Amino acid sequence: MPYRRIADIDFAALTRGPFHPSPADWADEVLYFLLVDRFSDGAERGYRDSDGTTVMTGATPPLRATDHGNAVRTREDAARWRDAGVGWAGGTLKGLRSKLGYLRRLGVSAIWVSPVLKQVAGQPSYHGYAIQDFLNIDPHFGTPEDLRALVADAHAQGLRVILDVVLNHAGDVFGYEGDAQPVWTGQRFPVRGFRDGDGRPVLPIGPIPHHYPDGGVWPAELQSTATFTGKGRIVDWDRFPEYLEGDFEGLKDIALGSGPADDYQPSAALLALVRAYQYWIAYADLDGFRVDTVKHMDPGAARYFASAIHEFAQSIGKERFYLIAEITGDRAFAYNTLDAVGMDAALGLADVQDRLERVVKGGADPAEYFALFRNSLQVGRDTHAWFRDKVVTSYDDHDQVRKGAWKARFAADGSGGRLALVALALNAATLGIPCIYYGSEQEFDGQGGHDRYIREAMFGGEFGPFRSRGGHAFDEEHEIYRQLKQLLAVRRRLPALRRGRQYLRPVSADGVVFTPPAPRGVLPWSRIFADHEVLIAVNTDPDRGRTVWVTVDNDLHAEGALLTCRYSSDPAFAGGRVSVSARNGKAVQLTVPPAGIVIYE
Repeated sequence: MPYRRIADIDFAALTRGPFHPSPADWADEVLYFLLVDRFSDGAERGYRDSDGTTVMTGATPPLRATDHGNAVRTREDAARWRDAGVGWAGGTLKGLRSKLGYLRRLGVSAIWVSPVLKQVAGQPSYHGYAIQDFLNIDPHFGTPEDLRALVADAHAQGLRVILDVVLNHAGDVFGYEGDAQPVWTGQRFPVRGFRDGDGRPVLPIGPIPHHYPDGGVWPAELQSTATFTGKGRIVDWDRFPEYLEGDFEGLKDIALGSGPADDYQPSAALLALVRAYQYWIAYADLDGFRVDTVKHMDPGAARYFASAIHEFAQSIGKERFYLIAEITGDRAFAYNTLDAVGMDAALGLADVQDRLERVVKGGADPAEYFALFRNSLQVGRDTHAWFRDKVVTSYDDHDQVRKGAWKARFAADGSGGRLALVALALNAATLGIPCIYYGSEQEFDGQGGHDRYIREAMFGGEFGPFRSRGGHAFDEEHEIYRQLKQLLAVRRRLPALRRGRQYLRPVSADGVVFTPPAPRGVLPWSRIFADHEVLIAVNTDPDRGRTVWVTVDNDLHAEGALLTCRYSSDPAFAGGRVSVSARNGKAVQLTVPPAGIVIYE
């Protein structure tokens, strides 16, 4: 039975180990982010299990191209499909466990799992960010034993597991007087009571031992008025201290402590949450946390959490337990915050995602994206190598805050679908730790303009991808999956693609006049590690192949030396060689297929 109090946990017994070690360098990893509710329910057939055997016992067949749109053929059907995207779809931890082979064969090495702790009863918080019990797993997802079995299986297959965690807020566990959602003014509002299992705010604020599991908030150490700031909901998401103290609509802000970062005084609530998350590290043998809403926490609270988690993890042999901070806002703010709180990496939100997408679609100068990883006076660093494993890069995700009200996946428009592999290649082969959002390898489009549409159920069900119903998308023969699998295999073999310095390379049509790459056409860059150069080039023109001269490092190559193609999205180029010429220092002539990729060394 799950614990009800932190005080009841026997940490001495829990931490006897052995535990799975951390990676040598997180820069070597490839992350895959999924929403558990939307990934797999374990009822599919026609997919390959961990051993590569095709499973034919499930009820849900593979999705066919002719199934696209089958859920929206009538007005009534379309309404049913849209409504299914609002609540629980049915994905589970056991379902995810059954797809570890799919992820391993793709080339993923670490799975970022959405929050799975128990949610407020009766609310459709399938995303997991409305926690009511920090010591239990939500029954929609499974049991604590299911989480532990998932991680053990993942480790056996060479995969690590990063759990998404929340400590800035709990779910809607209490109601204000009048059961309203007052707007933040800086003052505390009267609280009516904890919510019972039916959502009514009728329970006293204080110990409620007889209302487990669905009433109030758990563990019991959180059952106090002092646990919450109680100042109403945020309206201005950038105004200090509103964005630190306010509620996220119905999600209730937790008072984590007070004081400057160097002399922070943690609250009893923060101490309890730290201990709860230490419990999950040891119980499930986790490898890292993605920490939600770090921007909305006191820097001192985030630093205290980071220090306590790192020290605990190191004490059981996890020397590089990874903490990835979600910090919305511009890059300078993100890195200043990251420095202040002592976490290991920031999610590459906002300008990183936006510039990557616009560069691939030909809407921005490639230098805009590559400049993100160069020397930056804004963040006070004098070497771009600092960004190597300090940012997790992606372009699709489950929120897409950067897009405002209208949201869709990269592949939603015509060019996006044709350039999906180019986006994945740019993400995988440039600086930063790459992260694939589930379904991008199947070219999910997420059309619709709202959060729900970028959170399709990969297993089909009532809210399947491409406006479908009843077909799963675990297709290892999909062209994007197959090409990405090959590309990630090359990344594993070549250290320069994981750890090397990065240089955007000039191009030339005639081999005489070299200029920076244009917004549409061949975009080449080099990764150099220990005097070894790997040259990558993508073609952002989806309609025609391009042949250009590309500059390479002048000192690392002799005239007449040969570079070999280690990967090409067009198999005709694979294994081919190009000769180094004395042009613009040194250069090679490359041909890149339309919407294609080549990698030479």
